Amino acid sequence: MTSQYKYLSPEQVDHFLKFGYIVVRNAFSKEKAEDWTKTMWIRLGFDPNDKSTWNRERIHMPFHHREEVATFAPKVWDAMQDLLGEDRIDKEASRWGDSFIVNLGTEDLEHVTDHIQPRDLDNWHVDGDFFVHYLDSPEQALLVIPIFSTIECGGGGTFIAPEGIQLIARYLASHPEGVMPTGLSFTPSTTTCIDFKEDPGYWSHLKEVQKCDQFVEMVGQVGDVVLLHPLMLHSAAKNYLRKPRVITNPSVSLKEPFNFARDNEEEYSLVEKKTLMALDMNRLEFRPTTQRRRIVPKRVQFQEKILEEEKQRLKEHGL
Repeated sequence: MTSQYKYLSPEQVDHFLKFGYIVVRNAFSKEKAEDWTKTMWIRLGFDPNDKSTWNRERIHMPFHHREEVATFAPKVWDAMQDLLGEDRIDKEASRWGDSFIVNLGTEDLEHVTDHIQPRDLDNWHVDGDFFVHYLDSPEQALLVIPIFSTIECGGGGTFIAPEGIQLIARYLASHPEGVMPTGLSFTPSTTTCIDFKEDPGYWSHLKEVQKCDQFVEMVGQVGDVVLLHPLMLHSAAKNYLRKPRVITNPSVSLKEPFNFARDNEEEYSLVEKKTLMALDMNRLEFRPTTQRRRIVPKRVQFQEKILEEEKQRLKEHGL
């Protein structure tokens, strides 16, 4: 049954269908990681050896250059095709860039002994702030976490809640009109209610995560890559160790929306199978009732400003 896969082992297939994620070890070299991160501290404007210059806890950096996954991490490209179906990925819209997410922690966190419990974190969300979400949305077909620094327990790695896939899938299935990615919530795209909390269709990630009992902290070594179901509920964790945690989270897009009603069941991708399992269905004729559309998130303008600042710092260093 698994001979059709280029990379995934039977154990990895079973793990993804059960928990919604897999880890590709040693997916890219330490040399590649060092090459991509060699100017990171200059771009940040921080001294890596002086924590007093680390004046922000977590930074989302813009990208300066990008590369196709197939050349940067060939094993991951094969695994992505195994999860989504060969020739279904929009290659151009799925490239990786040096848009690092750096979690530096804080001085106060470094002295905390009573760590925040996962369900009490305030960052639970689903990725995709640039489009209206539907159950079959092709824009964010996988959640991807390439690791550019060693991440230990308590070191700011991403927490995931595998049970959240079922919660989110069922919510999206019941809202074919689509939902807006409004911060830490989902709000039906057709709502006219200004106060979302009074909207019966309002879905709060922070509230819903309280229903989850299973939480997994994503740790790993430089070069590891985590591939997760696109509806995986996740949160940035606190960095109590104050060792810089460096990752990216590139999106993976499909050429066409997911299809949960294929004529041949063998043509379902593993992500489609996992979604149907979360819905406790074998088939679903899902049709959006509103027009798909992109959104320009607020972060874009902010990151354009940061990009210019980073370019100026690099120029000052002759780079």
